[in-house]
Amino acid sequence: MKEVRTAVTPPVQGGSGLYPPLVNALLEPGAYPHAVRNVELVQTHISYIFLTGQDVYKVRKAVNFGFLDFMTLEKRRHDCHEELRLNRRLSPAVYKGVVEITRRGDAYRVGGPGDVVEYAVHMAQLPRERMLDALLRRDEATPDMVRRLAAKIVEFHKRAETGPEVARFGSPESVRYNWQENLDQTAKYVGATIAEQQYRDIRAYAFHFLETRTSLLERRIAEGRVRDCHGDLHAAQVCFTDGIEIIDCIEFTQRFRCIDVASEVAFMAMDLDFNGRHDLSRLWVDTYVELSEDRELRELLPFYECYLAYVRGKVASFQVDAPDVEPPAREKARETARRYFDLAHFYTRLSGRPAVFITTGLAGTGKTTLAFDLARALGVDVASSDVVRKEMADVPLTERHFDPFNRGLYSPEMTDKTYDALIEKARRALRSGQSIILDASFREARHRKQVAAVAREADAEFYVLETVCPEPLALGRLERRLRKGASPSDARAEIYEAQKRSFEPIAEADSVHHLVVDTSRPGEQVVYHVLRRLSLEALAGVKRQQ
Repeated sequence: MKEVRTAVTPPVQGGSGLYPPLVNALLEPGAYPHAVRNVELVQTHISYIFLTGQDVYKVRKAVNFGFLDFMTLEKRRHDCHEELRLNRRLSPAVYKGVVEITRRGDAYRVGGPGDVVEYAVHMAQLPRERMLDALLRRDEATPDMVRRLAAKIVEFHKRAETGPEVARFGSPESVRYNWQENLDQTAKYVGATIAEQQYRDIRAYAFHFLETRTSLLERRIAEGRVRDCHGDLHAAQVCFTDGIEIIDCIEFTQRFRCIDVASEVAFMAMDLDFNGRHDLSRLWVDTYVELSEDRELRELLPFYECYLAYVRGKVASFQVDAPDVEPPAREKARETARRYFDLAHFYTRLSGRPAVFITTGLAGTGKTTLAFDLARALGVDVASSDVVRKEMADVPLTERHFDPFNRGLYSPEMTDKTYDALIEKARRALRSGQSIILDASFREARHRKQVAAVAREADAEFYVLETVCPEPLALGRLERRLRKGASPSDARAEIYEAQKRSFEPIAEADSVHHLVVDTSRPGEQVVYHVLRRLSLEALAGVKRQQ
């Protein structure tokens, strides 16, 4: 899409040869029709954005990227007015107008006498610390904020224009064209910001989806799900003040803005994933689906998440090439591009073959926490041995059963029945094309082998998530859990010691599919580490097979 922003240190008084004369002039406080103390420049690959404290002035660059053309003054003027019109749908108070930039002699000013040489969108400056991306960095974004945002977007989509002129941009042909354009424009970055195998995998995934899910895309059009949306809905565009302000929609072309609402939802979901908040990403999707009653949207999410992560990788790659971007910002853009392409590739891995994940490890090492956190991130179900065991025995989940190791409720016979039930749940999920996480200790190799066999039968991926942490931490967790008394688990210190003596080595998965997970870190870091490993290690596995 359009905005990967890079903050630029303003040049010293007198300007810099790095920027055009107009940009140097607008970095001077005296160029504005109101009092300004300091001017900060932020730039994207298509705009120079001047922050003056209370007001913002956005000036287009004279660029042509194919999907947009700002090479003439008239085209830039028209685009400014389109930005004003379209963004007032969501934030009318923020968008103040379009202003002329004039020149008299060598002096440039915003407004005033002289020849009109450029135009700028005039906006109110929003508090940077209240932008959603900043809130995410400070870990201050809350579930309530996400729910409120989802409600606002649901209402916006209900009002947004639809009809044949809008809907044609959501056709399989149009989506295919957009994908091909992205692939063509990123071909030169293969080996630089995107790995060759990633490029090939993503291309194959995208076109396979388009070939096999044409009827789904066409049905969405018939149901009126393609609307004149925002088109660039990510965290840096959302501000939480007294209300919610949403800025910077796609104004330069209809085909990036007139999209399936699933694509709009996928953009924010992807961006929350990118920022390591997979819990908020799933909450965002769940709330939107609940309020809109658009349950079919979930079938399209991975496809559009992949597409939009790829687009963000492309836009960041453009910044790497931009001649007026300073070296530190250029390197940051390169790393950002790689991370987005990694994420795009990750979505293809989870969107193809279903997968069965098993947790394994000693009591107290965080198996259940990891299972449910990862399930929220991936949007899959969890089957937990603690729950299944007590349900089969018709025992209340929080009723304590402190039987000795391998006795009573935890006898080998009852344990086998529990694992049989877990494996049957996995078999049913995989047959329906769904992934699943089995939460249990899986300390015996034979149970792990049974799950691996079910995965092979279903042509599914099989992953072993082995949780580890320092022993004092594990024992402390067990003690705290027993005190609270709200968990189905009956594990305690003596069970930990018994499992440690009887745990059988793991040899059922190769190094790509066996992930050792250190759960001593904060939960979100643990999940992000697993998600990264699932993508990058899978890529390494593909390379080894070539």
